[in-house]
Amino acid sequence: MSISKAVQRGTLIYIYDQDGMAVTSISAPGRCPDDGLKAYTPQSVSVQKGGLLYSYDKRGRQTGIAPLKVG
Repeated sequence: MSISKAVQRGTLIYIYDQDGMAVTSISAPGRCPDDGLKAYTPQSVSVQKGGLLYSYDKRGRQTGIAPLKVG
């Protein structure tokens, strides 16, 4: 199974499989104006939360965290 689409609705990001079925959701609180879904690939979803960029796999499990690069 791979990620075919990731869509943000309010403070939740929904991950869909190749059959168009919602697999899971990820919380994106939206405390800062730029918080939320930033990108997705067939393997991962990137979500900004404050000054950090979180990576999640197709099941919504966190796989990484990194500070945002400014500039």
